[in-house]
Amino acid sequence: MNAYIFPGQGAQFVGMGLDLYENHAQAQELFEDANEILGFSITDIMFEGTAEDLKQTKVTQPAIFLHSVILSKVLGEEFLPDMVAGHSLGEFSALVANGTLSFEDGLQLVSQRAMAMQKACERQPSTMAAVLGLEDAVVERICAETDGIVVPANYNCPGQLVISGEVEAIDKACEKLKEAGARRALVLPVGGAFHSPLMEPAREELAAAIDSTRFNEPNCPVYQNVTTTGITVSKEIKGNLIAQLTAPVKWTQSVQQMVADGAKKFVEVGPGKVLQGLVRKIDSQAETASAQPL
Repeated sequence: MNAYIFPGQGAQFVGMGLDLYENHAQAQELFEDANEILGFSITDIMFEGTAEDLKQTKVTQPAIFLHSVILSKVLGEEFLPDMVAGHSLGEFSALVANGTLSFEDGLQLVSQRAMAMQKACERQPSTMAAVLGLEDAVVERICAETDGIVVPANYNCPGQLVISGEVEAIDKACEKLKEAGARRALVLPVGGAFHSPLMEPAREELAAAIDSTRFNEPNCPVYQNVTTTGITVSKEIKGNLIAQLTAPVKWTQSVQQMVADGAKKFVEVGPGKVLQGLVRKIDSQAETASAQPL
């Protein structure tokens, strides 16, 4: 069985999507539609902007979504997923790919999500840190014992967990994690505490947008970050997508469940190869590949 997986924030690079735009009429049309929907020329930034331009949250999230979704569309009959999943933002790409969301609605939700997250970040100084070389249970315990808001945010693969929260609480937790034997506990250059309670204002804003958007019944199961199980009921998908902003991304557990449910090959659709690397660390037997347009 083929599992198609979609990357999240951090996978962007200057020039992303240009090959699709130049070589596929369908891609060109979708990129132009995106410029109109967003109200600015995101293609100019994606194709010719600076890395700094591309790092703006209002640009980064729609850019990665567009690269992933448009690539899945130009694959044509080659695109035959038995199941899909996306890492954080990538879940929106996965939901367009399996027919739950339209291209237009998916893009609008991603844009609204990016803006809402940016606003939440500006309300309170907050950050994230990558923790390497510790058992998840140890990281969870230290987060729980640390004063202030600090929580596990991304279960990326065994021995790699990202924590999220208030700046001071993250600093304290990092010290404790190093004392507990972490190979690294490194504060990341991000604008805020994604997938933590500090995203609650963004969650409320996004919930209103998601509730008013049409969700279709999907063509295949989506393994969502919050539940880690394959979901095929649109009402459940909506609820999990809203919960995702303040809940951890359980990527390790999602991939393990996909393998248990029969996934043999994981095809990454979008910029970069980060997810393929994580999949191989989660299950060394799994076959991985990048989606290649015809």
